[in-house]
Amino acid sequence: MSAADTAQWLSTTLGDVCTVNPPKPKLAGLADATPTMFVPMSAVDGVSGAIVDLERRPLGEVRDKSYRTFAPNDVLFAKITPCMENGKCAVVPDFEGGLGFGSTEFHVLRPNPGINPHFIWHYLRQRSFRKIAEGHMTGSVGQQRVPAEFVRNARLRVPEGAVQDAVVGVIDGTSGAMQSSSSHLAVARRAIERFWLAALSAASAGRFGGAGDATVVTLGEVVTSLDQGWSPRCENRPASPDEWGVIKTTAVQGMGFIAEENKALPVALEPRAGLELRDGDLLITRAGPRSRVGVSCLVRNPPSRLMICDKVYRLRADEAMVLPEYLELVLNAPSVSLVLDEMKTGTSESGMNLTQKKLLAMPIPLPPLSSQRRTVETVKALAAAVERVRTAVGAAERAVEGTGESVTAKAFRGEIGAIGAGALG
Repeated sequence: MSAADTAQWLSTTLGDVCTVNPPKPKLAGLADATPTMFVPMSAVDGVSGAIVDLERRPLGEVRDKSYRTFAPNDVLFAKITPCMENGKCAVVPDFEGGLGFGSTEFHVLRPNPGINPHFIWHYLRQRSFRKIAEGHMTGSVGQQRVPAEFVRNARLRVPEGAVQDAVVGVIDGTSGAMQSSSSHLAVARRAIERFWLAALSAASAGRFGGAGDATVVTLGEVVTSLDQGWSPRCENRPASPDEWGVIKTTAVQGMGFIAEENKALPVALEPRAGLELRDGDLLITRAGPRSRVGVSCLVRNPPSRLMICDKVYRLRADEAMVLPEYLELVLNAPSVSLVLDEMKTGTSESGMNLTQKKLLAMPIPLPPLSSQRRTVETVKALAAAVERVRTAVGAAERAVEGTGESVTAKAFRGEIGAIGAGALG
């Protein structure tokens, strides 16, 4: 049995082993040119839990502001949503002068002598701890914060210094292995997404349709109508089955319609039945941030009483010429997405538009209907295979994350020997 297994673990609080939000150091007599390190919230990476962008500022710029102050080996813990939930927490590295300033949205924990700052950091970074902290947040929606008193009163078990170091070593070693696994899974996820885009490109180029050459027509030649929706002031909730609703632009995703993304129409307003969605409608976003303009999907079996909003166009295909399912593939092909991107106009990246005139004039390939059907069936089979791989990768990612959480929990329970023996469950 190792010393780690027999060590005494003291049940205590973070406030007993750390000074939470220590007072600002005495700055009188220090020149305004004195170098300091400044850490905005954006400088802390939520994935790695490290300060990734160190800023140098002269003391004169920060001394009279209400910034948090910190020193090397202090632990910065984001207190505001969503930064806290996202894991923005870092140990301050050594830096010249040792005088640091940062966002007021950090709590600063200064470990007492004999307390390893990385032990505290790993404890705060636990998903289980952050979940509890989330339940103690106070303030208005979007501006909720973890109170300092919660941090001070949070209970933990702390062993002697050598065992703290062992716990940190175990978690660091596991984290390295988890990061390696996560990196490999990220590569797999990127590969499957590249494959899917290649499949869409092949579909739009007619490579899955068999015999029959495609002609080039404009989008306006193969649709019977293009409608723009309506955006009245709605209730801030989804419509119930017996109510009318107006979809949000987030209902339109690339090759995916999310009916739940809607807002209920107030009973005082008369619905516009002509804007109601029906099976086979093609939707394309026409206004918003650049990345959200030109996004398109096919509506399949929508609930009744859902209307299109003002920032979405509705197209109805001339099914004597083009299958709606094939048109959805074309509008989502990478080559067509590039054309759509060139059509967007606006004064800023956050406010782009896609005009009806340009959209209807866009050239698209049009093979015979028989080729369109074969293309749709081939892509449908590929989509099912892609989704199976996505599901498998997602399950593996969750397993990796769960293993890391399990090891961390065991380490903080003092089960170092069990971890070393490979008991990760």
